[in-house]
Amino acid sequence: MNIGVPKEIKVHEYRVGIVPSGVRDLLAAGHRVWVETGAGEGIGFTDADYVKAGARIAADAEEAFAAGDLIVKVKEPQLEECKRLRPDQVLFTYLHLAADPDQAAALCESGVTAIAYETVTAADGSLPLLTPMSEVAGRMSVQVGAANLQKAAGGLGVLLGGVPGVAPAKVVILGGGVAGTNAAEIAVGMQADVTVVDRSAKRLRELATQFEGRIKTAYSTEDTLDRLVVSADLVIGAVLIPGATAPRLVSRGMVKRMKPGSVLVDISIDQGGCFETSRPTSHAEPTFVVDDVVHYCVSNMPGGVPRTSTFALANATFPFIRALADHGWEEAFARDAHLAAGLNVQAGKLKHEALLG
Repeated sequence: MNIGVPKEIKVHEYRVGIVPSGVRDLLAAGHRVWVETGAGEGIGFTDADYVKAGARIAADAEEAFAAGDLIVKVKEPQLEECKRLRPDQVLFTYLHLAADPDQAAALCESGVTAIAYETVTAADGSLPLLTPMSEVAGRMSVQVGAANLQKAAGGLGVLLGGVPGVAPAKVVILGGGVAGTNAAEIAVGMQADVTVVDRSAKRLRELATQFEGRIKTAYSTEDTLDRLVVSADLVIGAVLIPGATAPRLVSRGMVKRMKPGSVLVDISIDQGGCFETSRPTSHAEPTFVVDDVVHYCVSNMPGGVPRTSTFALANATFPFIRALADHGWEEAFARDAHLAAGLNVQAGKLKHEALLG
């Protein structure tokens, strides 16, 4: 099969869909890989590295898209990229269509078969291709939150872990899944006062055991959210409904009553955000202020650490890329129902149940 790997064009997005070691394995299996020139430069891979692995270098995006039967990316195709897609192609990437109706319409119009990383499942019900980026985003959320609590960034001027005699910052994490758990690990490591909120009592018990009393847990109710959010220094939104729009857990009224200089980090922004005041931002302009509260809502957070993120993602996606290349999407789906769960668009129609409600 011919595989095209375009260079990402989203603002400050440096990740790449396949690394040279992946190219080498695909070539050994009899496939051909076209990598757009410069696609790997943001993480330290030159065109020469890809050529050494056996790839052919596409001179531009048009050639990379035209060459591939299977197009492998990282972020959702921008509208100009959607115009390059064809009905006979398969696109494998993050899509997050629930929060992006324009992209959904453009993909339907292209006729492409689009498979979303974020809805591919595993036998245990987890999302194996979302997990590595959720791990990165969860860990990053505390770093960026701590940075934005500094006075020069518009924050309260609070050190996350405090110092002896001075209380640490109050960190409230909404969601105890992969991203929320990783956020808690870093926040605890920085000696913050951490509370994780979730709607699963079972998950809260698991977290209490995992962290051995170093975090607080709270069952999510409207009253609990109101009380914890309003008193927090840093709130991290890490709520996910697979394939669907994130629930808006924090209202504008709650934000208005938060302390001036407190910080919101919305990991859920790819799926629409879980704060009513959220709107997508970029690494170029990551924050904005509403009612004196700093909002960090970068829609490709892991792109801020692209080398770590690319390797983590490549480790997870490669077996599925290989299956699609070896068997074609229909046979690959027949062999693996979990990969089939990734189908979001096919023959001009939305296919995932979360997009049809």
